Parts: sequence; structure tokens; C-alpha cells
Amino acid sequence: MNRQVTAATPHEIPERAPLRLAAGELVEAGKRDDVWPEFVFVTAAHGTGWVPARHLSGPSGQVRVEKPYDTTELPTAAGDVLDVLAEDLASGWLWCRDGAGREGWVPLSTLSPEG
Repeated sequence: MNRQVTAATPHEIPERAPLRLAAGELVEAGKRDDVWPEFVFVTAAHGTGWVPARHLSGPSGQVRVEKPYDTTELPTAAGDVLDVLAEDLASGWLWCRDGAGREGWVPLSTLSPEG
């Protein structure tokens, strides 16, 4: 994927540390997010974070991670030009790299309409 997008509004990242999950890992599934209903709050042995529900299997409580997932978010300022490295359109986020080489998820809602 070789596409660039521009941040229309700033995106501030959460204060908790990013969570990196491996396929097959067991985590405790909590509630779904009110703003981003595709996401479930999970607790792993090494941290917490929001993960798309479709990456988890199991009815409730302890569930298995079906594919690796990294919750890292990329802070942006309006006008930042970002390289798109991966898309998760079902969840409404893009994995991007900024001009400093940092990578993370950016919500589509903060990007310019043409992006």
C-alpha cells in the first residue's frame, strides 16, 4: 500500500501503554466500547487495551486472540501527512507512519475526507 493521508484534526493518544497481543494468547474480555462498538476492552497478563472483537474467539470472559494485534496509536496534529501502511476499515482505523518514522493506529474520523 503506497498511499498518503492528511490529518484534518489532532489525535491524542491514551495514557496507558500500548498492548501487543500474539495469536493464541488468552485474555480476559471486558465491555464493548460505546464510541467504537467494534472494540472490546481486554486484560492480558502484560497490560490492557481495546481490540477489535473479530480478532477474539470465545463467548465471554477468557477468550483467545485469533491474530496478532498491536494497540499502538499514533498522535497527530492537523496537517500531518501520513503514509498508510494498513487499513482496518471495519473498525474505522488506519495503521500509519508519520514523517518521524513513528507508527500506529489513527482514526479515519480525524483524517481529511480525501484521505
